[in-house]
Amino acid sequence: MLFDASRRSASTMSKIELVDTHAHVNFNAYKDDSDEVIRRALDNEVWMINVGSQYSTSKRAVEMAERYEKGVYAAIGLHPLHLETGLVKMKNDTEEIQFPTIEENFDYEQYKKLAQSPKVVAIGEVGLDYYWKPKTKSKLGLFKEKQMAVLFQQIDLARELDLPVILHCRMSHEDLIKILDYKLKDINYNLKGVIHCFTGTWEQAQKYIELGFYLGLNGIIFKMDLDDAIKKIPLDRLLVETDCPYLTPSPIEGRNEPAFVKYVAEKIAEIKGSSYENIAKITAENAQKLFKI
Repeated sequence: MLFDASRRSASTMSKIELVDTHAHVNFNAYKDDSDEVIRRALDNEVWMINVGSQYSTSKRAVEMAERYEKGVYAAIGLHPLHLETGLVKMKNDTEEIQFPTIEENFDYEQYKKLAQSPKVVAIGEVGLDYYWKPKTKSKLGLFKEKQMAVLFQQIDLARELDLPVILHCRMSHEDLIKILDYKLKDINYNLKGVIHCFTGTWEQAQKYIELGFYLGLNGIIFKMDLDDAIKKIPLDRLLVETDCPYLTPSPIEGRNEPAFVKYVAEKIAEIKGSSYENIAKITAENAQKLFKI
């Protein structure tokens, strides 16, 4: 049974100023104060989608979302860095070390069963990551093939369940664009979603937009010069996110959290010569439309 863990009235809970479309309050960084972090966001009219990176954190995201009547949702999926390829040693930079961090394969039926919760609004975080990769050409080819095969499975799950995908892409934009273009050549293949933590070029942004995808921006825009692409991305294709506990936006230091998504919206407004209120309104509307929240 769903309940409002923040113990506020339904009228207060219905207010929404911003949506953090990519949070990880389901990670161990918040194991001691997750409810306080969530309440702090909701008090500031910030809704959130907590995103899984493997089965354990996906399950936690669902359980967390089900404790709240409104404002907290879940995405489930297997992140490429949590997929065992047997071809490369990867440094685990997540904070869920008390749980298994590697899955041999994507268990389609297990994740599908988890997605039956009405609080699951997306399949994610899924995608491609070539940052940690094998050094030999033959192993690199096999490494990419396994990531792509698992991505195909998760895209197919999203399509079967009529859910958007939250796509992770690091050093792999060209391959991801090719995959999406291939899938969407079939006019009956309805796929929608967001490119999480977009750090590509304007040309790459254009390709994603042409394929019908949104672009998610977070605190990395304080660290990288993405102004050219940000200025050109249409407002109706933008989403804001934190990727908390990572990528804390300036001027905040330390652990990131959903309430800090307002700094991302303020920075986007500055770059685009718009108002914070306009960016907040449009990105919240975009999130509600894409994720049906």
